[in-house]
Amino acid sequence: MSYVSLEECLLDLEKNGHLVRIKEEVDPYLQAAAIHLRVFENDGPAILFENIKGSKFPAVSNLFGTLERSKFMFRDTLDSIKTLVDLKSDPLKAVKNPLKYAGAGMTAFSALPWKSGLFSPVKFGKTSISALPQIVNWPMDGGPFVTMPQVYTEDIDQPGIMNANLGMYRIQLGGNEYIQDEEIGLHYQLHRGIGVHQTKANAKGKALKVSIFVGGPPAHPLAAVMPLPEGLSEMTFAGALGNRRFRYFYDSEGFCISSDADFVITGIVEPGQNKPEGPFGDHLGYYSLKHLFPLMKVRKVYHRKNAIWSFTVVGRPPQEDTSFGALIHDITGSAIPKEIPGLHEVNAVDAAGVHPLLFAIGSERYTPYLKERKPQEILTIANHILGKSQLSLAKYLFISSKEDDPSLKTSDIAGFIKHILERIDLSRDLHFYTRTTIDTLDYSGTDINSGSKVAIAAAGDKKRSLWTELPDSFALPRPFDQFKMVMPGVLAVESPPFVSHEQTVSEIEILNSALASADMDGLPLFVLCDDAGFVAKTINNFVWITFTRSNPSHDIYGINSFTQHKHWGCKGPLIIDARIKKHHAPELIRDAEVEKKVDSMGIKGGALY
Repeated sequence: MSYVSLEECLLDLEKNGHLVRIKEEVDPYLQAAAIHLRVFENDGPAILFENIKGSKFPAVSNLFGTLERSKFMFRDTLDSIKTLVDLKSDPLKAVKNPLKYAGAGMTAFSALPWKSGLFSPVKFGKTSISALPQIVNWPMDGGPFVTMPQVYTEDIDQPGIMNANLGMYRIQLGGNEYIQDEEIGLHYQLHRGIGVHQTKANAKGKALKVSIFVGGPPAHPLAAVMPLPEGLSEMTFAGALGNRRFRYFYDSEGFCISSDADFVITGIVEPGQNKPEGPFGDHLGYYSLKHLFPLMKVRKVYHRKNAIWSFTVVGRPPQEDTSFGALIHDITGSAIPKEIPGLHEVNAVDAAGVHPLLFAIGSERYTPYLKERKPQEILTIANHILGKSQLSLAKYLFISSKEDDPSLKTSDIAGFIKHILERIDLSRDLHFYTRTTIDTLDYSGTDINSGSKVAIAAAGDKKRSLWTELPDSFALPRPFDQFKMVMPGVLAVESPPFVSHEQTVSEIEILNSALASADMDGLPLFVLCDDAGFVAKTINNFVWITFTRSNPSHDIYGINSFTQHKHWGCKGPLIIDARIKKHHAPELIRDAEVEKKVDSMGIKGGALY
């Protein structure tokens, strides 16, 4: 659909049963987020909060809460957008099949941004930061945040919209040391588009102009999170996806204003100006803590007539951004594999917090003349993956060979792990990257942005049959005598609380003494944890606990382990210590009193009945 505004989109959703209105007053502190979480978990509709306490502006969430609803909003343009992205990765397709791709040029042309006329500013009124809905999602959050922003910056060396960046970086509106209505915080990594622009501006000693758009047609926030091919701008993509050219103008201070946005916050980031930002309940299922991030000095806050504030709730997956990811995958399809020779598919496992865990399938063709196959080409592919844009944030990469099982899919978490465990040679197939960078939001490492990675590669025939249940004679020594099977070949071992890595070495020695001579081939993976029952309850619990609470270099051990020529391996089971450590960030826990209020809204006659 060619929506001209967020309001028009919401009316269309409501007409087709995809939206519910909540008319009673809702507190932006925790209650709105709690309602969103409850509706999302039940595959519910988009939610229009008509009466947000403390603000005259209504708010909407869960807009992209299901893949079905996302596809519904873009039902007239998805196919043409897939064609455009496909052509960008392989332009020769248009030459080989001109009839199939005949409309692609027109789609691209119609997507060109359009500078609006002189009367565009008349559509906007002015307000203040404190007048906006002050949405706080989690009890320990440092203040209200913008969680569905579109942050616009331009290249100081190549100004103009065609070289601009539109990204979704979180914005803290208040709290901490920010001066109310005058300062807000920006959270982003310097390798992102906005970071590149800031670096260039800083080098010239100039302030970076920033425009933050909220709302607008749904194509706009989706464009802000799309991993687009090099040279395809977010504004062009937004126009093509929304079947409406991205309209913009510049205000009297030279800030770019999206003509279709519901809100626009303008301001500057001066060189060296930082303030503490956070904490914030994030997508790994923990808080990202307070750290210095760029300070934005607010200049103006604009809003259009009938403006609607757009937000989402971030937390342990799955969340609304999971559906975002599913839509992105549906649009881009095989774009990333085409950029890495030999790669067939890659999956950032959402249930594990996205960045901590990657599954990949590649080709293993280096030595087809050898009877015994082993990881070779897929190791080259693994290096390429771990150097690729957002994929470089991963800690654990499991990679397999397509030739071993052409039907294997990276989306099948249990099936993929089983495939790896059946084939892995633990003395050979673990490859560590120590003292390197990891995701800013991941606190399992040694410091912010600092940690390690491991590529776990398996190729060749099955080496073992995995245990599906424990033998009657199976036992572990105290204090490891409480355990549960998670899935074939994987055991969750409840362990004493973590004290230190030095203490853990002593604890591992207890296990090693008991198991060094035992035949454990069918049980290649142990996970040390605080609650074996929770870890074993679901496959999602298993991958979330295991891969968000461990740092490969510090938390991987093994029975009969060894180091030879700087290569680490083990001859018995692999052990991952996934207990909570003292340096980890707190887990996200909902407020019990707020949950009771939401419960009451679900009884007969309540807003959520």
